[in-house]
Amino acid sequence: MPPSATLRGLISRQAMAFVLAGGRGSRLLELTDRRAKPAVFFGGKTRIIDFALSNALNSGVRRICVATQYKAHSLIKHLQYGWTFFRPERNESFDILPASQRVSEANWYLGTADAVYQNIDIIRSYAPKYIIVLAGDHIYKQDYGVMLEEHCNNNAEVTVGCVEAPRSEASAFGVMHIDENDRIIDFLEKPKDPPSMPGKPDTALVSMGIYIFDTEFLFQRLIEDAANPASEHDFGKNIIPDLVKNGRAFAHQLGRSAIRSGPRAEAYWRDVGTLDAYFDANLDLTNTTPDLDLYDREWPIWTYSEMTAPAKFVHNDEGRRGMAVSSVVSGDCIVSGASLERSLLFTGVRVNSYSHVENAVIMPRVEIGRSCRLTNVIIDKEVVIPEGLVVGEDPVIDAQRFRRTDKGVCLITQPMIDALAR
Repeated sequence: MPPSATLRGLISRQAMAFVLAGGRGSRLLELTDRRAKPAVFFGGKTRIIDFALSNALNSGVRRICVATQYKAHSLIKHLQYGWTFFRPERNESFDILPASQRVSEANWYLGTADAVYQNIDIIRSYAPKYIIVLAGDHIYKQDYGVMLEEHCNNNAEVTVGCVEAPRSEASAFGVMHIDENDRIIDFLEKPKDPPSMPGKPDTALVSMGIYIFDTEFLFQRLIEDAANPASEHDFGKNIIPDLVKNGRAFAHQLGRSAIRSGPRAEAYWRDVGTLDAYFDANLDLTNTTPDLDLYDREWPIWTYSEMTAPAKFVHNDEGRRGMAVSSVVSGDCIVSGASLERSLLFTGVRVNSYSHVENAVIMPRVEIGRSCRLTNVIIDKEVVIPEGLVVGEDPVIDAQRFRRTDKGVCLITQPMIDALAR
């Protein structure tokens, strides 16, 4: 093993990952009515939060905390089922930290920084040397060990993970300027007019919501921030801008630590915060060689995996043939005399005879009745699609019945289906 890899392994074992998973993700609209954004299904088997957690585990980080808040039951249930294999006797830990008014009986988590502040005593009991603060709602594969090593080499007070993004989309993120040594010289949280990168007028350098601190230094800053009544107690709005102005803040660009699908592949990172972005990222997985490789045994995405029967395709009559083209189909799915094209099916989906489904993201336990034609749809968990329903052919009718995006993607939930009968 190369010396640098050995050093990274030692540093990673001294780190704790603190995953912020309390946000709703309101831009996903009805998709987060019943669950927090990190608990939203992705990729056929996983939840969004599994990517940050898997990156930590694969990077050698064996102490993890997850802070939850908004409608956390689905998320907590998933974490209990899929992420409780850590062993204390191996110096490992996995803590779920719901907002529980531990510091003040009047306050839940007031912001991202406050979520860590309210759990200082729990973190301190494990004595990690470094804290990796992670957003639990992005899709990417990254070796945090490389970023930790840079943090140490730079003698940084904070290291911020960042990625290049189209300037037109950068107003949803923290945007930074860096010098030739990767030191951050300016940081703007969600600016209306994001500044571009030098020589790249259409590109901005945006925060991934990943921050590395020396633990005791972070605690000092959080205690100071908690005592400041003017603060919003947020990393992006308060902690990071102050360190950029008054401390040693460095940027770590994803390209240096990304786990890629191939030697020439681009570094992959997606914020699936809108219905269109979520739809596109899922359907990208149906490509022959997707940018995100879920078949990589060297860097697996861990999750709770149900014990299910294999997927099944039945009937072979003209007009009633069970088949799928350019599609991802999970276990316990039955495609019975229906056809799929460029679609992604989660566990336990049933598609009945004479139906055609194209460009669809279908969540677990959905049942699609006979003779349906569904195009450009996201179907929420356990929805029952009535026989003969047509979606994706008349934009006016679609918009009256379902949540339709500007790009023509329709989100279908069970209350929307129930409203059709009234």
